Amino acid sequence: MQKLYCKNKILQGDCTERMAKLPSGCIDLIITDPPYLVNYKDRKGRGIKNDTSVNSADWLLPSFKQMYRLLKPKSFCIVFYGWNSIDKFMYAWKKAGFNIASHMVFTRGYDSGKKYLKYRHECAYLLTKGYPDIPENPLPSVMPWKYSGNGLHPTQKPVEILIPLITKFSNVGDTLAGAGAVPIVLDPFAGSGSTAVASVLTKRDFLGYELDKEYHKVAVRRLVDLVNDGVIDHGKR
Repeated sequence: MQKLYCKNKILQGDCTERMAKLPSGCIDLIITDPPYLVNYKDRKGRGIKNDTSVNSADWLLPSFKQMYRLLKPKSFCIVFYGWNSIDKFMYAWKKAGFNIASHMVFTRGYDSGKKYLKYRHECAYLLTKGYPDIPENPLPSVMPWKYSGNGLHPTQKPVEILIPLITKFSNVGDTLAGAGAVPIVLDPFAGSGSTAVASVLTKRDFLGYELDKEYHKVAVRRLVDLVNDGVIDHGKR
């Protein structure tokens, strides 16, 4: 297989275009938080590029087709999503070839908003390419959430909830990554880089893309901070 030279970087640009340049079957795990197609604005008025239902057909299916191609057989893809756009996401996932394996709910001790109900959870789907082996001691389908503060990104995911997902669904030195190899975790919608940070802390390699230039700068700065703190050995990255 062609060597993946661009690992351990978060690159700025359109993820579909960039993923198309990578060799098939080079990624061990995908964890991502794409735009939810709901025109979201946080309390500061910050939004997310491509977060409208109008242009969903432009990027949604093509991006997941590329994700499916890049994943190794019998691997996992974890996608956070917005419940009110699930029909669009479910269509794209199935059309791309993914199997719908399971569903995860993360419970919050605070309200992120309220209308008919108080919003106290986040949710994600566990997708698979093929049929991976059932892991020993599976994670629970309902897990606690830790507030990230959203200081770096309007939908910033806490690193603490990503660490067990990476640990459970990508194994160091397993037969997919190769004997002694380090798994590569991909986040095509990297935002502020939480998936990359969690990958570093779990001793995985990572690759991320972010369309927004400002959030890309934020994500890169977080990685630079890890280098400065000695968490990343710059000579090996």
